[in-house]
Amino acid sequence: MTIQVAMLSYWHVHAEDYARQVQARPECRIAAVWDELPERGKAQAEKLGVPFYDNLETLLANPQIDAVVVDAPSSMHEEVITAAAKAGKHIFTEKVLAITTEAADRIIQAVRESGKSFMISLPRLTHAVNLQVKEIIDAGLLGQITYLRVRLAHDGGLPNKNSSEGWLPPHFYSKEQCGGGALIDLGCHPMYLTHFYLGMPEAVSAQFGYVTGRDVEDNAVVTLRYADGALAVVEAGFASRLSPFTLEVCGTEGCLMMDDFQFRFRSTKLELGAQEGWISPVKRPEALPRPMDQWIDHIIHGTPTTISIDQGRALTQLMEAANLSAASGKSVSIAE
Repeated sequence: MTIQVAMLSYWHVHAEDYARQVQARPECRIAAVWDELPERGKAQAEKLGVPFYDNLETLLANPQIDAVVVDAPSSMHEEVITAAAKAGKHIFTEKVLAITTEAADRIIQAVRESGKSFMISLPRLTHAVNLQVKEIIDAGLLGQITYLRVRLAHDGGLPNKNSSEGWLPPHFYSKEQCGGGALIDLGCHPMYLTHFYLGMPEAVSAQFGYVTGRDVEDNAVVTLRYADGALAVVEAGFASRLSPFTLEVCGTEGCLMMDDFQFRFRSTKLELGAQEGWISPVKRPEALPRPMDQWIDHIIHGTPTTISIDQGRALTQLMEAANLSAASGKSVSIAE
């Protein structure tokens, strides 16, 4: 079985990497390209040696196209994904699912009615180290979780030797296309990890910073309040050089700390006790297949996927709440 895949836009910085992932699978072939910017799409189609379609409906009407990879602007996700679903195509998409929860719900309805395979790329849910954090939390080794903090930031918005504007493409600062800045792009990762570890909060409060003076935030801090009293902090930025990924989880029985260089925790539940120092686990759970491979395997073999469209909806809901909070200066209730 050969899956004929169409690349729908090269707007996102990860699009070329996804194309390489598709090409790395012998069961798949990239067969077509569409892009909302024809010049960009034609250039990519020429590189791949495949036809370029300037009309999305025409491409989706092609019965030889089995599946699509959506890297269109986030603002176009509802239009592009629902059209692909109604055309009966399997769908892989970059995060976020949509900019608003209402749009996400319409996407979900179309995808479920299609009965086709769907995958949203939330890659850190497959990393062994993040699965280990989940295991430690769920095993109760930290007791009741009282505080969690996740930070992910880079220097994409800062000047460098090649560009005074930084290495991110200019359209990543378009509020219309992206729905926001650093939080809705880079902050997606700490946000969906927080949801993975603790679930959905009761309320969200956000503060945005504009260090480089763009129309969207390049520095963001979001606080999530949970019904049991726990607090979580999500941080993201485009204006921090050499900032490591950082995770802290604290509870009534222990504490866990992780960054790009170390992983350690301590717990009163272990024989050593909290005062005997930190433990750095040597053995970790096996990493899960990356989202692209899970999607392809599900199409071909019907194997289960570990990332759901509902997790994509939750991410959209949290991002929308954070944007509303930052705009209003008030805490936003998830129930509302």
